[in-house]
Amino acid sequence: MESLLSIGRFSRLTGLTVKALRHYDEVGLLRPDSVDPDSGYRLYAPGQVARAEAIRRLRRLELPLDEIAALLDAGEPADIRRLLVDHQRRTALRSAELKAVLQGLQPLIDGKETVMGTASEALERETHRRLGIDLFNRTWTLIEKDGRTQEEDDEMLHCAHASAYHWLHGGATAANRARSQWQCSRVHVLLGQPEGALHHAQRCLAIVEASPGEMEEFDLPAAYEALARAHALAGTRDEARRFLDLGREVAARIADEDDRAIIENDLKTVEI
Repeated sequence: MESLLSIGRFSRLTGLTVKALRHYDEVGLLRPDSVDPDSGYRLYAPGQVARAEAIRRLRRLELPLDEIAALLDAGEPADIRRLLVDHQRRTALRSAELKAVLQGLQPLIDGKETVMGTASEALERETHRRLGIDLFNRTWTLIEKDGRTQEEDDEMLHCAHASAYHWLHGGATAANRARSQWQCSRVHVLLGQPEGALHHAQRCLAIVEASPGEMEEFDLPAAYEALARAHALAGTRDEARRFLDLGREVAARIADEDDRAIIENDLKTVEI
């Protein structure tokens, strides 16, 4: 039985904010797998990641939520094409500022891609993507486990790097790659390996800074947090404090209160 993901972990994995996930639950677009009857916490299954990623992609293409629901639930290619063509016509009226959106829609309309992936070459890519998700989740489980054995430490390290590898071959976005680097850095910190922690934290920040338009508000302060933690482990305390201050400064500007709280709480655990 696959383990469920908290809303915070599901948010980090998919790039959808906690606020957005709650809204999508309310409107019936993406309901959690279950809700804890005592705490009211929403829990998501790893199998829901594909739909979440499709929603995130279509929202970036500015489709309304009701049309996203119709598109994801449509069984006929003609219905999918009709919905996409209708949105393309509306978008064309604003083509000067939305050229990137039109370019993203065209492969979907031509049938070269589908919302959930193509049928032929996507089978291998989907396998990689699924493994990336499962290994990311397994790594988190080990990160949060108290009293890990040496064997579990080894497994945690291998899972983090294997997850990053499979994401790369599973059509990873820049945000997916940045978050994989962030997780690898955290694992190296837990294992007391400053060189690996710094390397992956630096790669995380480089990817975030290279593709700011593909990131969520929490990705940049998370990269700073990873660097602060890695420098603290390495003993370069001035750099650790500098990145910790940067992380706090950027985190304070996150609009969503829940997303801001998650990052700020993470920053509080950095020991310098």
